[in-house]
Amino acid sequence: MRAPVLSTAAAVLAIGLVATACGGSGGDGGGGGSSVDTLTLGYFPNITHAPALVGVENGTFDEALGEVELATQTFNAGPDAINALFAGEVDATFIGPSPAINGWSQSGGSALRIIAGSTSRGAGLVVKPEIEGIEDLPGATLSTPQLGNTQDVALRWFAREQGWEVNTEGGGDLSIIPQENSDIINAFELGEIDGAWVPEPHLSRLLVELDGELLVDEPDLWPRTGGEFVTTHLIVNADFLENHPDVVEDLLRGHIETVDWINENSEKAQEISISHLESVSGSGPSPEVVASAFGNAVFTFDPIAPSLQGGAEHAEAVGLLDPVDLEGIYALDLLNKLLGEEGRDEVAGL
Repeated sequence: MRAPVLSTAAAVLAIGLVATACGGSGGDGGGGGSSVDTLTLGYFPNITHAPALVGVENGTFDEALGEVELATQTFNAGPDAINALFAGEVDATFIGPSPAINGWSQSGGSALRIIAGSTSRGAGLVVKPEIEGIEDLPGATLSTPQLGNTQDVALRWFAREQGWEVNTEGGGDLSIIPQENSDIINAFELGEIDGAWVPEPHLSRLLVELDGELLVDEPDLWPRTGGEFVTTHLIVNADFLENHPDVVEDLLRGHIETVDWINENSEKAQEISISHLESVSGSGPSPEVVASAFGNAVFTFDPIAPSLQGGAEHAEAVGLLDPVDLEGIYALDLLNKLLGEEGRDEVAGL
């Protein structure tokens, strides 16, 4: 069977990718636990990546990795993180579902594995107050963080469901303009766009700071999973997983501990997230914005696999992905081993 490949429209997202990735931290290969000095972890300065923000800031990942040094790299959106994973610049990264699917497809299923969930919910469409209903959207100019990223696919799928036509050049019934999250905030404030489909904390910034209105709360679009859908999960370079499963297990141990801690200490986790965002971005969102964002997101190590399949179907439907077989994309054995040791329910893949 022909290996699935990205459609022409989406292929531009994967420039510079290679079909088979090499772990960025080195090691002598051979599978089963060869030595490695460093694990490089990627994540975004977003509240939907709070387990990364808190786990790094608290030192939880450092402690879990023991003698293996933790290095980090931040990204604006998923396709950039996939490029880095394929180039060996990161060994694992927190990322949204659409870029992970694209990376899986582009590499013929060879380059990455999803090893845990991280965040559900925390995304939607915020618009200017004068847009009072969905029927007012045709003719509007809307933004997403990057062509082909998770929110971009969500908006294009939503438009398709309404019977509207859009294209990747910004034309059609809606004009969809990919912009960096910081540029989206500025464009919304200046009146250059009418709205944006964004993740937290940018969604709450538009609501709290700029008096936007939440027109579409994305959980409402996922009835099959009770409103839950993967916004962020944790993926790893497939070669790194094969060569260093012990290190990946330690990373997962730190991830479980961090998710549990966030859910038990929400207010403190919000403070730590702000502090970490300030350290990596030079500034952080207000406590009001972060409180709103935490209220809209659910932190979980369950990957909510059915929503990944749904996301792939959506990307195919809007022309950003050729048909793709996701069998094998999940590698949840290490996560379920750790959950089993604690007497907790296992999570499922596809």
